[in-house]
Amino acid sequence: MKILTVLTYYRPHTSGLTIYAERLSKAFARSGHQVTVLTSQFDTNLPLEEISGGVRVVRVPVLFRVSKGVIMPTFGYMANKLVREHDVIHLHLPQFDAAGVALRGRLLHKPTVITYHCDLQMPPGILSQTAMAGVHLMNNLAAQFTHGIVTYTRDYGENSPFLKRYLKKLHVIPPPVEVADVDHESIQSFGLKFNPENRHPVIGMAVARFASEKGVEVLIGALPQILAKYPHALVLFTGIYQKVIGEEVYWKKLEPIVQHYQETGNWKFVGLLDPIQMSAFYSNLDLLVIPSLNATESFGLVQIEAMIHGVPSIASDLPGVRQPVTMHQMGEIIPVGDSTALARTVCEVVEHPEKYKRDAKTIRSAYLPDTIAKLYEHLFQELRSA
Repeated sequence: MKILTVLTYYRPHTSGLTIYAERLSKAFARSGHQVTVLTSQFDTNLPLEEISGGVRVVRVPVLFRVSKGVIMPTFGYMANKLVREHDVIHLHLPQFDAAGVALRGRLLHKPTVITYHCDLQMPPGILSQTAMAGVHLMNNLAAQFTHGIVTYTRDYGENSPFLKRYLKKLHVIPPPVEVADVDHESIQSFGLKFNPENRHPVIGMAVARFASEKGVEVLIGALPQILAKYPHALVLFTGIYQKVIGEEVYWKKLEPIVQHYQETGNWKFVGLLDPIQMSAFYSNLDLLVIPSLNATESFGLVQIEAMIHGVPSIASDLPGVRQPVTMHQMGEIIPVGDSTALARTVCEVVEHPEKYKRDAKTIRSAYLPDTIAKLYEHLFQELRSA
């Protein structure tokens, strides 16, 4: 099967969406499919075309940006060409260009599937809000043209203002999750580097970038109460935290408080980590927190990654985000934006770790990228046969 995957940002850009798309694309390629990713050349240093992990990546030059969106005048030409060359079209939303690609798929009788990752929310401002309205319009047109829509959980689908309009097209497929095996020496080495004082408890926050929807301020607000009981607690934060596109104001607001906790030794940024380092990161945690604030978070892949390493999660009571804890009973759920509840729950989880022990192998097998790719393949074949 020739599969065309379309999304605005692809690797090396780092986000939950790009990691998802990369894992799934490589899994398709391992299964013998010809996979092409059509995306933006968001960095001019990136090649317009390359083969990465068995996947052909085609990048379209960007003329200019509107907030996190990109304008690509030659995108339509490339989409015309590639849609004709492929058997099925796989779109990742939110995405401004999805409607045109979905229409091409409909007109050319190519089964077209949308994976809807999250609802879109953009910062205040006339330009940003106008851009968001444009993306909403294009997303709805894409949903009307497409043959099927995939979401991570039924919970998110039934609560999303966007997805609830298209429940008849909805298919639930869990996200692909993979973790690297890591040896004891690497785990110890990571701990010596980032927690040489052997602080306890170690609270992890694993995000691709320091962004407003992640709820960093909720964790910051919980720290005084946590430190009152555990003065040597340590937050290890993965991901980019400076010069994040669209999040500069957010970082500037929280930077002084974060710097204070860095100076007291209670907060450390560990940067972007490769897969082995991520496994070592999880293995050094007592718990992971996902204090997300809005529907731009729809699941939280890192919760599953942490659980595979035996680490419980504390997640916001948001549709989708609450599902890993709900399904696997390996953590707790807190009210959205409630720092007091987060502080109290962190202390409870630290005090009773035995309550959250589960079979990691069972959780891991359910989310393997090759397993998830098979579920997509069945959906593609079903739509081709319809």
